Amino acid sequence: MTPKHIVYHIPVCPFSQRLEVLLALRGRRDAVEFRVVDITKPRDPALLAKTRGTTALPVLETPDGAIIKESLVILRYLDEVLGAPLLRRSDPEEHAVESMLIAREGPFTTTGYLFVMNQDPARRDEFNGKLLSLYRDLNDLLLHHSPEGPYLFDGFGMAEAVFAPIFKRFWFLDYYEGFSLPDGPDYDRVRAWKEACMAHEATNQVTEEEIVKLYYDYALGAGNGALVEGRKISSFTFEPHWKDRPWPPRDKYAGSASDAELGLIA
Repeated sequence: MTPKHIVYHIPVCPFSQRLEVLLALRGRRDAVEFRVVDITKPRDPALLAKTRGTTALPVLETPDGAIIKESLVILRYLDEVLGAPLLRRSDPEEHAVESMLIAREGPFTTTGYLFVMNQDPARRDEFNGKLLSLYRDLNDLLLHHSPEGPYLFDGFGMAEAVFAPIFKRFWFLDYYEGFSLPDGPDYDRVRAWKEACMAHEATNQVTEEEIVKLYYDYALGAGNGALVEGRKISSFTFEPHWKDRPWPPRDKYAGSASDAELGLIA
C-alpha cells in the first residue's frame, strides 16, 4: 500500500475544512488520511513530538515523515503535490490578485472570532462595525477585479476554498449576535460571492446546526476546548453527538446553560 499524507485535525475546524474542500474538488478524498484530535483532552505526546511542542492544527505529515504546519501552507502544498489541474491560478497576474484576496482572510477571521467570543454587550457595535468594514473591503476588491462574479474568476478556486469555511463558521455570528450583511452596493458583490462559496457542493462538510452547537463555548469566551466556568464538559466533546443535543440558547450574554441543558451528559 502506498503511504499517504496524514492530516491531524479537528473535524469542525475551518482551517482543516479547506483541505477537505480541495480534495473534494479534485475527487481525491482518499489521497489523505485524516486523524482526529480531541481538543478537550491533553495532546498526545507522540503528536507533540512530531510538531516540536506546538498545538495548532491542522498539521500535515508527509509519507516520508516531514511535518508541515499552517493551513494555507498545507493547502498550497497539497494543491501542488496532487497535480493538475491546480486550484490556484496559473497566470501570474491572476495568481497575484487571488493572493491579494486571500491575504485579507487573516484579519477577517480574527475579527469574527473575537466578535463571537466577546462577553461585553457594550462592545457589540464595535465588533459589528469592524467586521462590516472588512466586508466592505472585500466587496471593493471583488468589484474591481470581478464585477460580474459570482466567483473571483471563472469558477470556484483557491480564494473560495480559503474563505468558504470561514463564511460557514460565521453562522455562529448569525445565531449568537444576530449578524447580517446590510443591503446596498457596499455589500451586494461580497454577498453574492459569499453565497456562491457556501452553496458549492464541495463545501458541504459541515452544517449550521453543527457549528452553532459545537461553538457554543466560543460564544461564552472559551475557545479550543477550554471549559466555561461552572461547567464540566466542553461543547466540543465528541459524545454525545451534536445531532443528539438541543440547540443552545441564543442569548450568550445571559450566562451559560448547564451541561445537562446543553445535552452534554450522556
